Amino acid sequence: MYRYPIFLFIALLFCAAASSQEQQHILIETKHSALYFAINAKKHLNQQYFGRKAANRSDYDLVKNTHDAYPGAGMDNLFSPAVRMIHADGNPSLDLVYVKHEQHATDSNTTITDITLQDPVYPVEITLHFIAYYQQDIIKSSTTVIHQEKKPVVITEYASSFLQLDADRYWLTQFHGDWAHEVQIKETELTAGIKILDSKLGTRADFYQSPMFFVSLNEKSTETSGDLIAGTLAWTGNFRFQFEIDQRNSLHISSGMNPYASEYTLEPGKPFNTPEFIFTYSHEGKGTASRNLHQWARSYAVLDGNKPRLTLLNNWEATHTAFNETQLVELFDGAKTLGVDLFLLDDGWFGNKYPRDNDRAGLGDWQEDRKKLPSGIGYLVKEADKKGIKFGIWLEPEMVNPKSELYEKHPDWILKLPNREENYSRNQLVLDLVNPDVQDFVYRLIDDMLTKNPGLAYIKWDCNRPMTNAYSPFLKNNQTALFIEYTRSLYKILDRLRAKYPHIPIMLCSGGGGRTDYGAMKYFTEFWPSDNTDGFERVFIQWGYSYFFPANTIAAHVTGWGKQSLKFRTDVAMMDKLGYDIKINNLTPQETAFSNQSVTTYKRISDIIWYGDMYRLISPYEENRAVLMYVNPGKNKAVLFNYVLNARYKEMFSRVKLQGLDPAKQYRIREINLYPGTKSVNPDDDKVVSGDYLMNTGLNLTPGKLVPVSSNIFEITEE
Repeated sequence: MYRYPIFLFIALLFCAAASSQEQQHILIETKHSALYFAINAKKHLNQQYFGRKAANRSDYDLVKNTHDAYPGAGMDNLFSPAVRMIHADGNPSLDLVYVKHEQHATDSNTTITDITLQDPVYPVEITLHFIAYYQQDIIKSSTTVIHQEKKPVVITEYASSFLQLDADRYWLTQFHGDWAHEVQIKETELTAGIKILDSKLGTRADFYQSPMFFVSLNEKSTETSGDLIAGTLAWTGNFRFQFEIDQRNSLHISSGMNPYASEYTLEPGKPFNTPEFIFTYSHEGKGTASRNLHQWARSYAVLDGNKPRLTLLNNWEATHTAFNETQLVELFDGAKTLGVDLFLLDDGWFGNKYPRDNDRAGLGDWQEDRKKLPSGIGYLVKEADKKGIKFGIWLEPEMVNPKSELYEKHPDWILKLPNREENYSRNQLVLDLVNPDVQDFVYRLIDDMLTKNPGLAYIKWDCNRPMTNAYSPFLKNNQTALFIEYTRSLYKILDRLRAKYPHIPIMLCSGGGGRTDYGAMKYFTEFWPSDNTDGFERVFIQWGYSYFFPANTIAAHVTGWGKQSLKFRTDVAMMDKLGYDIKINNLTPQETAFSNQSVTTYKRISDIIWYGDMYRLISPYEENRAVLMYVNPGKNKAVLFNYVLNARYKEMFSRVKLQGLDPAKQYRIREINLYPGTKSVNPDDDKVVSGDYLMNTGLNLTPGKLVPVSSNIFEITEE
């Protein structure tokens, strides 16, 4: 049995005793919430309180909960553990006692708390890390596991966070779906037992389940009322959220990487770091939780989150993979006509031995197709610059077609099982990013492209398949590390890229919403939420993402999908980060004029949408319409979006009460983004009313006969 040297064990006990005398409790606070720990007589760390911030610190001591803050497996814990380890001698238990904690502020808004726990018998140390963002009411939680045993240990559970809540009832809101049907919202009551939300897909981890949730306490929360926790994991790989209600009706929430097929062998002295779980507590409903997350994300989690975004025109719908450089240069005129900032060249521009004329060949051979682009990417960058626009390009650097030179040269670079048939998705396989040579290949691909073409201004980084039949030749006999090390390897590449190119905008794409997490977003400026760009469907999809992500991260393009009017599709795209993927030459003169006007209008109001507070007023899940608004920090400007979805015969909608305004201010209401030749029919158009009136009486946004699948945008400006 592994034991500490006796002097170290005595020192450990002395340190714990000294710390216990000085400080029996650990308080982590934000502006409106508190997480309170107590060290009990056996030196175990208990989570004594989590919830609304108390007026007096002493109030937390009145709560007598004794929840183990980070329970280890194999001892007296009767429920799911936060961590499980098999020691080098085969003993599968951990007894974690409090040793010390350190707490310090890094600035006026951010406080770091590290709590160290150790096993008194085995040389194992676990540190619980918390970072609290005071103004945004956000807490991040992660853990570090390290040991000094003589041989490796195996960890089979490793939660980033282990929270415990006490209420009469619990309501879980989850976000799930499929390709072109992402982030559909489902709310159910949690009952005794275990509920798990997880992913086992590896690369395209969020394909079916999105890594985010709400848990409402006692009753279902609304946008404006109810106690709840909102949580999400900063990890671009397999995740797991486990919700377990015990015999006393307490809820245990374990969040972190999915341990499925990922028993991790940990060498002595090597730290094992879990990703950060991000959570906020709100006693004012889901709207407040979302605004907490948005404000925090723009300042701390998203690359250049408080800087402007580019509007763009993508060529995919216009050409697919059938184009040449002359046709592309002609499309630049369409981008100029629209007034967008950038032209994005999508799939199909690469491959020579195996040209990328469809999705069956060429992936991995990242040289310009000499037939399509004889003058190269640099020529397109220069021609775009002549038109006054920037140029961007699509890449899928983690993938390979079997029909490619890369596959022929490096069959050992592919994730695939020995002695099994290859399993294809979209006619492609996944590269083994765990292999340092593959990491260098992917890094050099992008570095060379940006070095040779210094004017290249934007990248769309795609990832179109999950892992199946996955086996890493590089890992050999350590295959259970694959899912974890793949994601860590992706981050290594992105760290290298961002060290050299810190600000080039990159869109995170994964066949739609297959990657939507804050682990990746520190490297990316925006993400592609869904390949489904039908305006009607996008109302629901973008609504779902809005609960956890700010508008300037959600790429929304006007395309030819759907049978709605161009105005409706444009108004839907304008509620997030506007872009286009449409055949400009097919537009009528009126449609072209409207689209140019929309881009101009969007650029004028985009600061309010990108950096303002979002208020979801009417949910499409509750009525046949959707209404939301953004209010800038000074409360002197706002933008309101109104979408009529379906309408029954003689159906009428009630007035909509606005939120987030200053009741004492006077505001002018003006409908904008009207189609050429039309005027607003809203009776409040161009009227000046008080913020109090707008928030307590509200507006009739749909006067007269309802028109299914129609939309309005209103600008609200202080007089």
